[in-house]
This record gives sequence, structure tokens and C-alpha cells, in this order.
Amino acid sequence: MVVLSWVISYLIGSISFSYLISKKIAGIDIRSHGSGNAGATNTLRVLGKGPGIAVLLLDALKGLAAMGITHLLTADPLAYAVSGMFAIVGHNWPIFFGFRGGKGIATTLGVALGFSPLAFLIGAVVAVAAIFFTRYVSLGSLLFVTILPIVLFFQDKPTSFFWTSLVLLLFAYIRHYENIRNLLSGKERKLGDKSYRKLG
Repeated sequence: MVVLSWVISYLIGSISFSYLISKKIAGIDIRSHGSGNAGATNTLRVLGKGPGIAVLLLDALKGLAAMGITHLLTADPLAYAVSGMFAIVGHNWPIFFGFRGGKGIATTLGVALGFSPLAFLIGAVVAVAAIFFTRYVSLGSLLFVTILPIVLFFQDKPTSFFWTSLVLLLFAYIRHYENIRNLLSGKERKLGDKSYRKLG
């Protein structure tokens, strides 16, 4: 049941809502526009607030759905935590879309909520504040994944949650490698940057 739940989690994560929504409403492959990333931020930049928010929520739900199904199939906390990781792997490298996905932050939001509503809330507040004041979505994303294991460490949660959150942090930093370089060099694009032109 554990392995089955992980396979299901990966397949759920592999549903690329940014790709599906962009195809449906604009007839485009979102990966060929903007930053080329199949995620909520690029959808926001290319298609606007409505589609961007829809992708954010649906991608977050993928993480929660994967963990919920695993909880129904097995009571093992490790299996529950790792299923969230597999949902993120599916989002980043989706089998249905040529293994070209996003960076996993929206799905990580759902997984974090499944770990701890408090850790999610603290991370989200810090991330939103960082994005609001700097307009760097990547900075907010990296702060969120950095705060998550710190808060989990001090909570009475299964240790598997903490260790899995460290893996998620590693995933995020690897996927944001170019963003980190751009942030350090002052070349990172800000939210609302006119170099990204919304379709229509």
C-alpha cells in the first residue's frame, strides 16, 4: 500500500494545471512563454491574476490530495510525508508532459499545510511579506521552504516530517539555482516586470 500511495502521489503531482489551463483559455503551451516555467507565477505573468491564482490553488491541492490518499491507505507517518515529496517530484518532472514541469513551490505549500498548519502559516506570512516589499517571488519561495523545517523542528510532529521538509528545501534550492544567481547579481526579474508581457 505504501508504494502504491507513492505512485499515486507522483501521478497526481504530474497533472500540470498551468499547462492545461493555458491550453484551454489561450491555446498556448505556458512553457513556451514568459520564464518557460510551468507554474503559478509564470501563469500569473503570462495570463493574469485569475489563471495564476487558479493554478496556485490547484497545484497546492495536489500535495494535500496525495497526502490525504496516503493517509487513507496507510497510517505510516513516513509514507504520509514522502507522498507529499512524490507529488512535488511529479509536479517538477511530470510523466504526462515530457518531464518538463514547474519548480514545485505551490505544491510544497499544500504539503506544508499537510505537515503543520502553523508552519505553513508562519512561512506564508514571511513569504508574502518578502514578496510584497521586494517583489521577488523567488525570494519569498525560498524563505518559505527555509522556514518550514525550522518550525517543524520545534513542533511535536513525527520526525519524518522534519527530514522530508529538508529534502523539499533541497529540491527548491536546486530548482531555483538560476533565480539565486540572479538575486545575488541583482538581475532577478520582479513581479510586474514589464519584460514579461501578459497575453492579450
